Amino acid sequence: MADSTAQMRASDAERDRVAQLLREHADRGRLADGELSDRLAEAEGARTRGQLFSLTADLPERDLAEFVEERAVDRERRGGLALLGHPALVLPWVLWGGVNAVCLAVWLTALLAGGSGYPWFLWVLVPWGAVMLFVTLGVGAIGLLRGRRG
Repeated sequence: MADSTAQMRASDAERDRVAQLLREHADRGRLADGELSDRLAEAEGARTRGQLFSLTADLPERDLAEFVEERAVDRERRGGLALLGHPALVLPWVLWGGVNAVCLAVWLTALLAGGSGYPWFLWVLVPWGAVMLFVTLGVGAIGLLRGRRG
């Protein structure tokens, strides 16, 4: 806190806000009852913003639980797109795409060299893709169930 701001007089609203913050931290177990009452008394008698700041300087501004909640909200906002980056699905989908790209390249090379036009690569692409789709939907359903419980 800048020295000029620390020396400014505190308003009743600022004292009330600090008192509310102290109560919230006590509710979360960061302050014992005796320490809370001491700090509340100091907040009530604080004349400057610097005195109020010193009462909450050793307390976090945000609770770690808020970060977990924000992450869950972000995941819900992304909806189904969150599955695209799910760690259990990235590698299998990359492998599916890579193997099928190689199969397609081999088929095209054989076709251009005068071979048969039978699209045999579909026998790899379609069944494996169907299994991957089923797995992806299953992972999404598990995520939804965990989100409802937690």
